[in-house]
Amino acid sequence: MRAVVLVGGFGTRLRPLTLATPKQMLPIVDRPMIERVIGSLAAHGVSEAVLSLGYRPDAFVDAYPTGRCAGVDLHYAVEPEPLDTAGAVRFAARSAGIDETFVVVNGDVLTDLDVSILWKLHHERGAEGTIALTPVDDPSRYGVVDTDDDGRVRAFIEKPPPGTAPTNWINAGTYVLEPSVVDRIDDGRKVSIERETFPAMVDDARLYAVGSEAYWVDAGTPSTYLQVQLDLIDGVRGDPEVGLHPSAQVADGADVTHSVVMAGASVEAGAVVRDAVVMPGARVAAGARVTASLVGPGATVGAGAIVDELSVLGDDVVVEPAAELHAVHMP
Repeated sequence: MRAVVLVGGFGTRLRPLTLATPKQMLPIVDRPMIERVIGSLAAHGVSEAVLSLGYRPDAFVDAYPTGRCAGVDLHYAVEPEPLDTAGAVRFAARSAGIDETFVVVNGDVLTDLDVSILWKLHHERGAEGTIALTPVDDPSRYGVVDTDDDGRVRAFIEKPPPGTAPTNWINAGTYVLEPSVVDRIDDGRKVSIERETFPAMVDDARLYAVGSEAYWVDAGTPSTYLQVQLDLIDGVRGDPEVGLHPSAQVADGADVTHSVVMAGASVEAGAVVRDAVVMPGARVAAGARVTASLVGPGATVGAGAIVDELSVLGDDVVVEPAAELHAVHMP
C-alpha cells in the first residue's frame, strides 16, 4: 500500500512556530508530527509514503536522510509552485509513478481512523474514490459530505455558511483513490480536490464515503496543536505518554501540571506551567507563569512574566521579566 502525504502548506495558522519550520516537522510530545502521521499509516500496511512537499522541503530531507520514517520508505515530491490539494496529489502520484489504488492523507491530521477498513470498503464498492468522514459540532469550517444509505456521496459542500449544512459529517482528510482520479486533475495549475475533483466525481456517481467516530484532530492551529499533545499525556489515544522529557530540567519548587516539557527545556524554581507546551530548549524563568500557551524552541519567559490565554512564542523569542502576554503571538 502506498500513500501520498500532503505536507506542502505554509502552516500560516500556526505562525510564528512555522516561520522557519514546516508544520509537520513541529514536535508532538517527543517526535515530529510527520512521524506520528506516517507511523499510523504503517500500522495499517502502508509501506511507502510519498511526501508532497512545498514549503521548506529541506527540513524533511535533512531529518530523514536515509529515506525512511517510522518504518516506511519515503519518496520526496517537491512542487515547483503551490498546486493546491488536487494539484499536489497529481504531482506526487506522477512523481512516484503510482499506477494502482493509493491512499491520500493530510499531514496535519492526527487520527485513529482504521485505514484498512476504508481500503476494504473502497474495493468492495468498486469505487473510484472513498473518503473518510468524521462528525464535528460546527461543520461550517470544513468540507461537508452528504451520502445516501449505501455510502455514495450525494453532495460535497466546501465550508457551508453556519446553519446551512445538511449534515455534520465532514471530510476527514483521508482518501483511497484509484489512479484514474489523477487523470481527472489538470496539469500545470492549482486545482482543489474539495472544490473541483470531488464534486466532478459526485456528478459521475463515483465517490463514496465512510463515517468513523475514531479520534480525529486537525492539528494545524495553536489550540489544536496544544490539544493533541495534552490528549496524549491524558491517555485519550491509549496508554498515557510522558510529558516530561528525560533531558528537561524542572527545579525543586516549580509547578508543572498537565503540560508537556520537551527536550532540553527548563522550568526554574517558583515557575508555574499548566496546560501548556514548552518546546525544546525553551526556558521558563523563576516565578514566571505559563498557562494554556505554547513556548517555542529556544524561547525564554523572563522571571515573573505571565504568558497565558493561548499565547504563542516563536523560536528564540525573549519575554522580558514581569511582562504580561495575554493571547499574544510573538513575533
